[in-house]
Amino acid sequence: MRLSSLAEDHNYEPAWHVGLALLTAVGLQLFLKDSLTLGSKYIVISLEFSLLAILFIPGLAVKAKRLFAILLMIFITAANIFSLTLVIDQLFNKVHIDGKQLLISSVAIYLTNIIVFGVLYWELDNAEAHVDDFSFPQVNLPNQTHWKPTFFDYLYVSVTNATAFSPTDTFPLTHRAKLLMTVQSITSLVTVALVAARAVNILS
Repeated sequence: MRLSSLAEDHNYEPAWHVGLALLTAVGLQLFLKDSLTLGSKYIVISLEFSLLAILFIPGLAVKAKRLFAILLMIFITAANIFSLTLVIDQLFNKVHIDGKQLLISSVAIYLTNIIVFGVLYWELDNAEAHVDDFSFPQVNLPNQTHWKPTFFDYLYVSVTNATAFSPTDTFPLTHRAKLLMTVQSITSLVTVALVAARAVNILS
């Protein structure tokens, strides 16, 4: 229950790591046009700020805080995928769209995808007692008996999954982890293969 404990205990996992990542996601939304977002880009931005409030405001019930935070992350993920479908729709329907704006939107969607799934992996792993969602190679090293993954490790998993479209050194163990990695890989593949390639073609 990482999200629910950040406001109370910063000794092991500094909260600013997650806060900085989410602030970056907020900044990326500013590069999207309203025609490529779910209603308005400021809707997604307000949701991300709500998640930040949940991370840093103590006193809320642990279960309620964690549930609300996960729901927010799922909504942000859905909004990001929705933006991608709008970009693809404009491409295939030959709607006039500036090549540079399309490339910027593609990069924003791709990077937001990495951040959101990094937070999801970090939050969901080990949420249940004695159940690991991911297998990290460090846990099998004899000199790393006390090693525990931090947010940066999960962000790295998200980066490699979005770049290689498959797991690299860290593997999913549960169905929900495999499902999340599948959704992220497909989203990244579509973004890179269709949108970015088309944007380069328009620019040329």
